Amino acid sequence: MTTQQQPATEGEKKPQPIVPYLCLAESPGEEPYLWGNKCKSCGAVYVGSRMACSKCTSRELEEIRFSNVGEIWTFGVVHQSLPNVPTPYVAAIIDLPEGASVRATVTGLDPNQPNPSWFGKKVQMYIEKAYTSKQGDDVITYKYRPVEGV
Repeated sequence: MTTQQQPATEGEKKPQPIVPYLCLAESPGEEPYLWGNKCKSCGAVYVGSRMACSKCTSRELEEIRFSNVGEIWTFGVVHQSLPNVPTPYVAAIIDLPEGASVRATVTGLDPNQPNPSWFGKKVQMYIEKAYTSKQGDDVITYKYRPVEGV
C-alpha cells in the first residue's frame, strides 16, 4: 500500500490527491481508495497516518485500506461556499465499515429537497478532478454518490 503519491518529475504532469489519505490508481484496473491506520493493541481506526493511537497510546499501528462503500451518518446542505464552488450541495459524514468516518460531498441527491431517508443511505466513493494546480497538475478529490438499487 502506498501512503503517499510520488511527486511528478520536472516537465511530467501527474494527478495529485487533494488529501494524503486518498490513494490514486497507479495502474489500469486498479481502483482509488482511502486508507488509514488501525491500532494493533485496541483496534481503534483512524483516517490517514498516525504516530500513535489516541485511545490507548500504543505506537503499534498498521495501514489499512478502507472500503469504497459506506453509509451516510449525517448530512447538511451547503448554501454558501468558496468562489467557483457551485451551491447548494450535500456535505455528509460517511461511516465506513472498518470503523472510521470521513467528511465528503455527496452527489446524486437533490440538495433542494433534503430527506430524512438519506440517513443510513449506502453510498459509493468515486474521484474527480477538483482543480488544476499552479504547477499544472490535476488535483483529484473524492466524493460519494448513492449506491443504485439500495
